Amino acid sequence: MNFLPFKLSLLSLCIVGLTACQHSQVIDQPTVTANPTTESQDTVAQRQNIQSQDVQNVDLNEMDQSNTANDVIFSELDTGDFKAEDAILLNILQWTDAHLMLSSKTDGVQILNHDGNVISKFAGQFGRIDYRTGKNQQGQTQVLFAVQDLARQQLMLRSFDVTTQHWSTPSYVAKRPFKTDDNCLYQDQSGYAYVFLVGEEGIGEQWLVAKDQHALANPQLIRRMSLPPNSNKCRVSDHDAQLFINEEEVGIWAYPADPEADLVRQPVDMVKPFGAIQGTPTDIAVVDDQLAVTDESKGLLYRYQWQNDAWQALSVLKLADIGEAERLSIIGNQNAKKVLILDDHSVKTAELNWQTNTVKTTTPIITIPADVQSDVVPSTGDAADDPAIWYNASQPSNSRVLGTDKQGGLAVYDLHGKMLQYLDVGRLNNVDLRHGFQFGSEKIDLAIATNRDHNSLQLFAINTKGKVSNLGELATDLTDIYGFCMYQDRAGEIYAIPNDKDGTFVQYHIQATQKNLSAAEVQRFAVDSQPEGCVVDDATGRAFIGEEDNAVWLKDLNTPNSPLEKVISAGDVLHADIEGMGLYHNQNQSAQYLIISSQGNDSYVVIDSTAPYQVRGAFRVGINTEKSIDAVSETDGLEVSSKNFGGANGMWKKGMLVVQDGRKRMPEGNQNFKYVSWQKIAQALNLD
Repeated sequence: MNFLPFKLSLLSLCIVGLTACQHSQVIDQPTVTANPTTESQDTVAQRQNIQSQDVQNVDLNEMDQSNTANDVIFSELDTGDFKAEDAILLNILQWTDAHLMLSSKTDGVQILNHDGNVISKFAGQFGRIDYRTGKNQQGQTQVLFAVQDLARQQLMLRSFDVTTQHWSTPSYVAKRPFKTDDNCLYQDQSGYAYVFLVGEEGIGEQWLVAKDQHALANPQLIRRMSLPPNSNKCRVSDHDAQLFINEEEVGIWAYPADPEADLVRQPVDMVKPFGAIQGTPTDIAVVDDQLAVTDESKGLLYRYQWQNDAWQALSVLKLADIGEAERLSIIGNQNAKKVLILDDHSVKTAELNWQTNTVKTTTPIITIPADVQSDVVPSTGDAADDPAIWYNASQPSNSRVLGTDKQGGLAVYDLHGKMLQYLDVGRLNNVDLRHGFQFGSEKIDLAIATNRDHNSLQLFAINTKGKVSNLGELATDLTDIYGFCMYQDRAGEIYAIPNDKDGTFVQYHIQATQKNLSAAEVQRFAVDSQPEGCVVDDATGRAFIGEEDNAVWLKDLNTPNSPLEKVISAGDVLHADIEGMGLYHNQNQSAQYLIISSQGNDSYVVIDSTAPYQVRGAFRVGINTEKSIDAVSETDGLEVSSKNFGGANGMWKKGMLVVQDGRKRMPEGNQNFKYVSWQKIAQALNLD
């Protein structure tokens, strides 16, 4: 996937501005008092004169520089000789003494309590800072800090144990070939922490830096990002996984923060005349369900809330006596907030009556790390698609995984993910295989794939050692061939079942009398819209077929003209697109579970393969930090086998799941396939 720099033209500003300009009015009237901590007597007197007055909302249509709205009055904290380079308010429930964190180019880092006393510090030369809290694997509260080490020109990660009051040994992101303007942390529901680096001229990167608040000794680059060229500030909302980026003199953008997401953006607000920002957006803070943005040139604080599938502007606050709003930090409860502004090395705070809503938490989907990843397919872009698993009965550890490259051919991998063969026969979409095909007078193992170059079936032989060879093509009458599965009946006859994007399925009887391949149509049936994935239970002749936007259906292949039976619809559990499917068999080799790629939320749904098709659970395939394997997203095809493939420590004892990965990260590259131990899946979902 190529990320080209965004070039924002006047036309594009007009387009995105249509969304950004539609703002709702709010009725809350925030009130303000200055923070009494370490205030001067003059400041106290000034606060007493204005604290009974409400802060007025600034009318965006009437406001100009002469507007006389009451100001939010800040008090300056006495930090002594400490010249702050950055400052953030701390809100750590298990460490209530910690109130403020400061960094300096000369005096290191200090953490202050509510009285302004230093309670922890370390020496060095530091810049921008961010933090996240959580539990480590022992259940103890730890705080992860990300701090720019200016002397080393690297980002430093350190964890602080609240119970022992102990700092971990620092770890560092590798030195970057660009100047870093800002860094911001993102912590996902699985406990992984990432940092975004915002560099000069639109350079951006996302790094994996910690797990369960424990900083990784060797942070790993996840992906590179093209950001707006004049961006220099970032902040992440963990609860909805959104990264917010400023673009000076243009606006505020929201990007998905999940490392597996596409690099897409939408505007929060734009500079006039395309939005409501009066001057230029400076720094950003996430406040519960709201977003706050400073406008350094106009001395304003903009506030936004996500409503009706768009960012809506709330009332604007005018900031008094703020020259350079270099840092914005906000903490508080749902009714009152404390606001910090770093103004030319001076730390200033104010307290506001500011209503926000508690963020709703969702139950995370179980995540299981991948055990193996394959070599990437040769083709760039959306290329890897569908796997099939060939079991070597005589030497299970020498089994193979076949994977289609829909831009060029068929890849053959071993169980370690190493590519052993690549057959460049054309744009192959889906593949399946069966053992014991009668090829003339001999038995071979047969793989078949849909060839989109010719709307044909591409056939392959697999010898006893797992070597794959091309047998040729068989024509079909489909006009846009797509998905595919195979069926072997109790007599050993083999059938190919390709489908067309128009919803048509055709069952062909595949034969090779005197090694002359032929395909005879047996029956055809259809769904109403585009299908792709399908899988057949050979023991019963039941075919599970996926209609991407609608449902999984059951078709009895042994009963011509039989109606389709709905198995599960797309909805809260199974999210469209419905993609690849596989059947896991029990010890008696009866189909037990159907595994479905729920592409719409990057998960896999497991249901019983017999009525009433009870849902057994869902899971995602996540990062394996020990093996440097990235997570999986946008899976097209998958295959599962219950065979015992052996493996180190019996990893494949209960079988394996192979899935296509739509995005290769850590590092970025062409697409590939991931292998997961079925034993781990069964344990995670409490399966039989």
